[in-house]
Amino acid sequence: MVKIYVLLLLVMLMWGLNVSAIKVLVDAVDPMLLTSFRVMTAGIAVLLICWVMGILRLPMKHEWLVIFSIAIFNVILHHSFVAVGLEMTSGINGSLILGMMPLVTVMMAFLILRQRVTWLRVCGFILGFIGVVVTTLTGADGLAAVSLGDLFVFLGVLVQGFSFVLISKLKPTFDPRLATGYMLVIGSVFIFLLSQAFGSGIQEITNLFDWHLVSVFLFSAVLATAFGHMTYNYAIKKVGPAESAIFINLNTLFAISGSAIFLNETITVNHIVGFFLILCGVFIGTGALEHIIRKRKTERGAA
Repeated sequence: MVKIYVLLLLVMLMWGLNVSAIKVLVDAVDPMLLTSFRVMTAGIAVLLICWVMGILRLPMKHEWLVIFSIAIFNVILHHSFVAVGLEMTSGINGSLILGMMPLVTVMMAFLILRQRVTWLRVCGFILGFIGVVVTTLTGADGLAAVSLGDLFVFLGVLVQGFSFVLISKLKPTFDPRLATGYMLVIGSVFIFLLSQAFGSGIQEITNLFDWHLVSVFLFSAVLATAFGHMTYNYAIKKVGPAESAIFINLNTLFAISGSAIFLNETITVNHIVGFFLILCGVFIGTGALEHIIRKRKTERGAA
């Protein structure tokens, strides 16, 4: 179990630093074009790992439909919204809003799957959203300070939360790690076509021909996206959703720390308050607190 926790900690570190990595990359290359190449590289890496593991195979006809349906929200819309949003907002704001992911996923499950939600979890939802509001209103102009980038990042969170609900409903009939590889590859093709439709110049990708940017790109694509998603999907089965929610908080902490260190962004009082509220919201809203309370009651009863 310790090994799983170490892996989760490593993934959260990579995902947190990936926000700064994407922020650096979108300053050099059009966000949509960059995302298509980054996601394609990640998808190929995942398929190669699956081949090494001996689980690589072509999907059946009905499985292609499942993969494509999930890829629309989990890859195409999510990665596009986040990349475009991070170009227009700060890395710290983006990091804190992305920290809402587990909370939004639970809320989507409640609204769409009609899963039972306690009043304690409802309080968690409210705390989390208040945290996002406090985070985005960091300027002196109040509501006018909310950027379009913040909205795009939040839309990225919403569509990925919806994709997780789709995954739970559709359930691909083959290894989810293999499904992840195919989703990334298919999604990257559509993101590339969208980038061309919006007038992105493919020659911009040559801006990455710099050892520093190439290193950042490979970290983002291969380590954070490919290895990170595969490892997380494996670890989540071993640990469970309640414990994983606690680790998501570390993702947000690493992300805002990375933005301060690598992007020289300033962490304000609003950011600290917002992070604390989001952390509490995720901890309560995803059921982690209820899980701990039940576990303690069980241990006391056994004693």
